[in-house]
Amino acid sequence: MKRRHAVAALSFTLLALTQAAAAQGYPSKPIRLVVPFAAGGPTDTLARGFAVQLGETLKQQVFVENKGGAGGNLGVDVVAKAAPDGYTIALGTNGPLAGNLALFKSMPYDPAKDLAPIARIAIVPNVIAVNPSVPAKSMGELVALLKAHPDEYSFASGGNGTTSHLGGEYLKLMTGTRMTHVPYKGDAPGLVDTIGGQIPIIIASLAATVPYVQSGKLRALAVTSRNRVHALQDVPTVAETVVPNFDFAAWYGLVAPAGTPREIVQKLSAASLQVVASKQMTDRLATLGGVPAPMGADEFTAYIKTEIPRWGQIIKQTGAKAD
Repeated sequence: MKRRHAVAALSFTLLALTQAAAAQGYPSKPIRLVVPFAAGGPTDTLARGFAVQLGETLKQQVFVENKGGAGGNLGVDVVAKAAPDGYTIALGTNGPLAGNLALFKSMPYDPAKDLAPIARIAIVPNVIAVNPSVPAKSMGELVALLKAHPDEYSFASGGNGTTSHLGGEYLKLMTGTRMTHVPYKGDAPGLVDTIGGQIPIIIASLAATVPYVQSGKLRALAVTSRNRVHALQDVPTVAETVVPNFDFAAWYGLVAPAGTPREIVQKLSAASLQVVASKQMTDRLATLGGVPAPMGADEFTAYIKTEIPRWGQIIKQTGAKAD
């Protein structure tokens, strides 16, 4: 028995030393940053700037790989099943890292068990906009229109489980309206169809939507954050207009596969927080309508554990489904 315990202790010590050695030389090759949504969307836009700065901080290339689908589940699953060595990580959102667990009938991974949170980096709100042909120039008018024509209008989102999807469902619940959800693989394709008139309403990130609002191709009615945003100062919040205390903003964070050595997670976490604290990242987030929201690995792990039941309750309340 004593010999067995001695062997086990020696094995544990050797493993710890091996992991420490691996972390000391980390990173020794390029790091893959998986974006679980389509190119051109807010997650992709944020990831590309972040990857450059993270690579400079770690003195190693960080390259972005887009793998959208299933509300972000496909891309995050790639990371959950990757080798836990710190060379494959993901920039996820509250959907694939929390809410999708309640939204989808089955998940290819468990966000609480199969991932190692690295750091939360930002919070970014959405904007509710319409094609100019829609006869609604305010949120109050839009609600009245939807009530007068139940199920005749649809809204586009960046995908199942995103804050744009769940925010739309919650808006319907709180205003007693009905409209059909049309999920896209990211904001970009949804914006194309809304501008083209195939979809009348869209809830999407500010970063992707603001240029089309400024050019007159879309009409912004409200932002989904608690406070107004600098990028659209004249556009009110949903809370100001039709639903008091309405606050649906997406959070973004980095994760690695479960089992990634703690030393590597901590090294990635420290480097990520250094990037988030930079003026360059703050300025980039401002163009997205977002703000830095730094959390280290341990705090982010605890945060995700509270977000899973919170979003689960919202999904249950709204009856949201993965269409």
